[in-house]
Amino acid sequence: MKIAETRRAAYTSAARRAGTKSASSPMATGSVAESSDSVSILGIPDAELTPKVRGAIMGLLEEVQRLREELGQTGKRIAYLEQLADQDTLLPVINRRAFVRELSRMLSFGERYGVISSVLYFDVNGMKQINDTYGHAAGDAALGRVARVLAESVRESDVVERLGGDEFGVILAQSEIPLAHEKAESLAAQIAAAPLEWKGELLPIRVSYGAYAFAGDGSSADSVLEQADKAMYERKRAIGGR
Repeated sequence: MKIAETRRAAYTSAARRAGTKSASSPMATGSVAESSDSVSILGIPDAELTPKVRGAIMGLLEEVQRLREELGQTGKRIAYLEQLADQDTLLPVINRRAFVRELSRMLSFGERYGVISSVLYFDVNGMKQINDTYGHAAGDAALGRVARVLAESVRESDVVERLGGDEFGVILAQSEIPLAHEKAESLAAQIAAAPLEWKGELLPIRVSYGAYAFAGDGSSADSVLEQADKAMYERKRAIGGR
């Protein structure tokens, strides 16, 4: 998954559709000659095309073209605003709102087809210490490093987001719990292997994780996230105890 790609495809598609419609329209150039050809295609006899009728039709065609262009621009703007609404305010991944929506879709898919998928819940360890020792700018950079590793290390069909604070979520499409644990362990190892260089120092970054598998069992997105969060804290306590 490329960083910040969520909703970008929708934006690109909307722009492409708008451009295609404008380019393929017989009125795209706005010239009188081409518009006259369009009128002829409509089957209006030349004898009925008096100067007044022709002028009225040309005016209507120009107005239709203007409205089409405005509609295309509006579509682009809506897609852009949707992307902003889904984007995390700090990091180049989607926010909790967009993640819950995508998780709800995956739950519906699992209920319909009986497919098992999983959610990974990550918590960045020691963020308070990083913020207190090196400042919040270093903390933001550490969160950015985690977001980048997660987003660049999953499949195109998977979803990465920031749940809030120093917590991240990942939807692994069509992945049962053994594969989910294996992937979570791999992601945690990749994050640990990529310390943050900050003002001449290397700051280690480590995460705790939990995994929860779901299918069509009637669960809500919030309950699935709660179970994944619970699994993360249980694993964190177990490791701390050892």
